Amino acid sequence: MHAARQREYLAALGIELWQPRVAGGATAPAPAAPAQPDPSGGEWETLRREVRECRRCALHTTRTNGVFGVGPLRTDWLVIGEAPGAEEDRRGEPFVGAAGQLLDAMLRAIGLDRGSNVYIANVLKSRPPHNRDPKPEEVSACLPFLVRQIALLQPKIMLAVGRIAAQNLLATDAPLARLRGRVHRFGDTPLVVTYHPAYLLRTPGDKRKAWEDLKFARNVYQQLLQGVPADGHRA
Repeated sequence: MHAARQREYLAALGIELWQPRVAGGATAPAPAAPAQPDPSGGEWETLRREVRECRRCALHTTRTNGVFGVGPLRTDWLVIGEAPGAEEDRRGEPFVGAAGQLLDAMLRAIGLDRGSNVYIANVLKSRPPHNRDPKPEEVSACLPFLVRQIALLQPKIMLAVGRIAAQNLLATDAPLARLRGRVHRFGDTPLVVTYHPAYLLRTPGDKRKAWEDLKFARNVYQQLLQGVPADGHRA
């Protein structure tokens, strides 16, 4: 990534420039995975239609749009948030408000972009009224959609942003502080946990911790590409 552009993205995070080094002093390349043609277009369209027409829980009565996901349909990275907010519900796309702008800056700082090499989705496809926490029955109704998305995407690594996404994906009530800094699994896929960008907007002092999480996820991904087992804790 061009150094000036990375400085711009890290400035949005409130983080000083970090330059990873490899042998010989060269900057390590960003873990960008090229988009590939999707061989399952029919299955994607079926799933998208099911989300759009879903009546599995009461949230369909208050939503404007089902928020499916965005990004290339074959990619190594999958980012998962909690649920749509007001702007996402209006536009039908995840992470498009102020939190979405920060998420984009976070991802670009490690070489990822929703238009080329990362897919972004939520646990819930419909917005809970007043952005309240999802109810267990709502998660139970919606999670199968995400599981099918994961099966079609076949990501190499997943990044859960926020406590609610992490707890529901990992079936735990452990606090975020205990979930960060280690490699979890969703099925066979490594999963790393970090803060939700909306939280970081409210608590900018924790942006540096989020940056550590992003570097950790990037290192896990690079290890996967090298065939190194992606298990353990952040050093």
